[in-house]
Amino acid sequence: MPLTRRSFLGLAALPLLAACSTAYAPVTHTAPVQLTRDAILMAINEARADNGKPPLVYNEALEQAARRQANLMAQKGKLSHDLGETLRERVTAAGYLGAVGENVAAGQKTLEQAIEGWLNSPGHRSTLLSTRFVEFGLAVATHPGTRYGTYWAFIAGGPFEAWMQ
Repeated sequence: MPLTRRSFLGLAALPLLAACSTAYAPVTHTAPVQLTRDAILMAINEARADNGKPPLVYNEALEQAARRQANLMAQKGKLSHDLGETLRERVTAAGYLGAVGENVAAGQKTLEQAIEGWLNSPGHRSTLLSTRFVEFGLAVATHPGTRYGTYWAFIAGGPFEAWMQ
């Protein structure tokens, strides 16, 4: 049976439902106020290299969609993939039309803690280390008066054709 775009998107969404994590750990390494694009790129690609995966390229449209999600989570004080906008709606609004996967996290005080949490979760790990993705964007938002305080969104992207093999 051929894989239709609708069934592909439905299948692709399954791991995303499991891809959310929370953690409460002491501050180490790169806090949100210290993050630069270079620091983000280095941290993500170091995690991939440590697991034998090729580096990803940074994508501003994916960052814009990730920023929208991180800000929504912080504003609402909730850890979720869908807070009134789906991942597809957010990336399309940002001008990205490829295949995507998303990891969200909350409560981690540093980028390294967020990455560690994703690597320790099968759904997150799959998204973070997929060789089908070739680029990513990442954002963090803080809101001290909320349950978690810090909210992370990572969106990986690549060509749809990579998923049709």
